[in-house]
Amino acid sequence: MIHFRGALLSGVLAGLLAACNHVSHVPPTTVAPVAADAPVARVFLIGDAGAPRIDEPVLRALGTEIAEAPEQSIVVFLGDNIYPSGLPSQGAPDRAESERRLEAQVLAVVEAGGRAIFVPGNHDWEGGGADGWNRIRMQGDFIDERGRGRAALLPRGGCPGPVVEDVGDALRLVMIDTQWWLHGHDKPAGAADGCAVATPAEMTQRLRAVLRAAGDRATVVTAHHPIATGSVHGGHFSFLDHLFPLRAVNDDLWIPFPVIGSIYPFARQSGISSQDLSSGAYGGLVDSLRAAFQANPPLVYAAGHDHNLQVFDGEVEHVSVVSGSGYWDHGSQVHWIEGMRYGSSEAGYVVLDVLPDRRVRLGVREVDGAGVVTEPFSMWIR
Repeated sequence: MIHFRGALLSGVLAGLLAACNHVSHVPPTTVAPVAADAPVARVFLIGDAGAPRIDEPVLRALGTEIAEAPEQSIVVFLGDNIYPSGLPSQGAPDRAESERRLEAQVLAVVEAGGRAIFVPGNHDWEGGGADGWNRIRMQGDFIDERGRGRAALLPRGGCPGPVVEDVGDALRLVMIDTQWWLHGHDKPAGAADGCAVATPAEMTQRLRAVLRAAGDRATVVTAHHPIATGSVHGGHFSFLDHLFPLRAVNDDLWIPFPVIGSIYPFARQSGISSQDLSSGAYGGLVDSLRAAFQANPPLVYAAGHDHNLQVFDGEVEHVSVVSGSGYWDHGSQVHWIEGMRYGSSEAGYVVLDVLPDRRVRLGVREVDGAGVVTEPFSMWIR
C-alpha cells in the first residue's frame, strides 16, 4: 500500500507539473520561417545557462543552428552564466566545475563560428554577495582567455553600461547590467572605477541617449532582469510552491509543509527580495528603464532570470522577452498574465532574424532532452 501511495503521489505531481508546463490561455501561433542565410543578423537570446550538463542538449542544439549561418550569428547569454555563485577564486574547491560550466557556453558558440556576448546576472555577482564585483571581473577575464576573440562579458568590470554593439545600419544591441542597480555591496561607480556612469540616474540618461542615436536600426536591449514575467520573480507561485517550499532550495526536496509552506511565497510577493518585481528596488529599476524607453522605444527588451520562455506585447518597448531556460530540465512554471503572447517551461532560447528590409522575425525554440528542436511560436515584430 505504501508503494502504491507513493507511486500515486508521484503520478499526480507529474501530471500537475505537466499541466503547468505551458500557458494554455494563449494559443501558439507561427509565421513562415526564413532561410538561414537570409538575415543580416541572427540574434540568439539564451539565459540562465549556468549549469549545463556534459554534452548539454540545449547548447548542442544552439551550436548546430549557429553553424548554419555563423557569420550572421550573435548569441547573447542573458546572465546567470555560472551557478550558483559566479566564478570563484583560483584554488577554490568549486573553481574547476565553475570553469567547465562557463567554458561549455563559450565553446558552444565559438566552435560553431559565431560570436558570444555574456551579460551578468545576480548569480554571477556571487548571488548578490560581498565578493560579487570581484567575481564579475574574474568572469570577464576568463571569457577573454577562452573566447578566441569572439566572446566577451559586456558590460565589463561590473560597470552598469549601457554598452552598444552595432551590426551595420540594421541592428543595435544594447547591453546593461541590471544587477549593478540592485547590488547591495561594493560596486564600481564612475570614472575612478573605469565606468562611464556613477549613478542609476546617469545610467538611465545614457540609455536614453543610445536609443535616440540608434536611428532606423532595430534596437534590442539585453539584460538579466525582466520587466514583465508571469513566473516566480513576478510573484506568480503555484500551489506546489506553497505545499513544497523547500524546492526553492533544492528541486528534489518534495517535503510537504501544508499552510506553513505558504510563508515563503507570501514573503516573496510582499517584496522581501530585491530580485523580485514586488520589491521597491526592482520596481524602481523597471520604472527607470521604461522612462528611458519612452522617446525611442526599443524593438525588444530581452532578459532571463525566470527559468522559462515568455513573450509579451510591451508597455513601452514593442516586445518583451524572457529567455531563461538555457539548459535542459531547469524550467519553472509560467502563469498567464496580461499582455502575454506565449509562455512555456521548456528548455530553449529565442531567435531574432533581422532581414535586409528591416523586418524582424522572432521565433521561440524549445529543446528536449535529446537535443531535438521545435518552434511552437513565432511572430513578425517589424
